[in-house]
Amino acid sequence: GKLILKGIMDPDDAKAAFDSGADAIVVSNHGGRQLDGAPSSISALAPIVEAVGEGSEVHIDGGVRSGQDVLRAMALGARTVHIGRTFVYGLGAGGEEGVVKAIQILQKEMDTTMALLGENDIRMVGKHNLSYVPPRWLGVRVY
Repeated sequence: GKLILKGIMDPDDAKAAFDSGADAIVVSNHGGRQLDGAPSSISALAPIVEAVGEGSEVHIDGGVRSGQDVLRAMALGARTVHIGRTFVYGLGAGGEEGVVKAIQILQKEMDTTMALLGENDIRMVGKHNLSYVPPRWLGVRVY
């Protein structure tokens, strides 16, 4: 099977993970439970993708609440977006039917957002679709 390392929040750690044989990494602050001031996973994503290259398999976990969040993460270079909390909320609200409904809502939000962006192929979603990319998401230090 594949070796996938979760909890990567630093570009140098991401490079070390791939240099050590990881097949993929998951950018994740584990829900920020350890440190209440931890950076968000999305803020660490673009600098990590830039450091390891767009051909590397980079996933993201955390902070995904909508189809727009999924597309934002993909625009910043995530190949896979984990949506665990969505499943849990759907399951709690309506069992299996709730999970199905939660996924349908995400799909509809993604379809609507892609239409508003003028995109019809998710592989074409990129930074050009973002109206504003905070400098810290691009690895630029702001003092």
